[in-house]
Amino acid sequence: MIRIAGVTLDGQKQIRFALSLIKGVGKSNVKDILVELKLKPEIKLDDLSEKEVAEIRSYVENNLIIEADLRRQNLSNIKRLTDIGTWRGKRHKLHLPVRGQRTKTNSRTARGNKRNTAGSGKNKAAGKT
Repeated sequence: MIRIAGVTLDGQKQIRFALSLIKGVGKSNVKDILVELKLKPEIKLDDLSEKEVAEIRSYVENNLIIEADLRRQNLSNIKRLTDIGTWRGKRHKLHLPVRGQRTKTNSRTARGNKRNTAGSGKNKAAGKT
């Protein structure tokens, strides 16, 4: 078990898959890291030396925005949009789709999963007399 950027990574996985479990590190970032540090993507994390792990750790922490910093940056971007009153900010505030998706039939999770049927508005039948 190797810990990088506050994330515990499985040592049995190949380095190219294990590093992508860190929030903010995707496939292209993993390729850049491996090219920069001259590592093969098929190597398992357990096979790396302590020096190589330290190099990976320092590269990730110094060159990428990851984990909590990335979450904080995303939240501040959304807050900025809502504060200046943009269309996207208003959509975020109302918990509706932001990027032009239709809302008539889709976006159930955003609008709430309320599906009204034809008989849902009828009054209940009177009981036995």
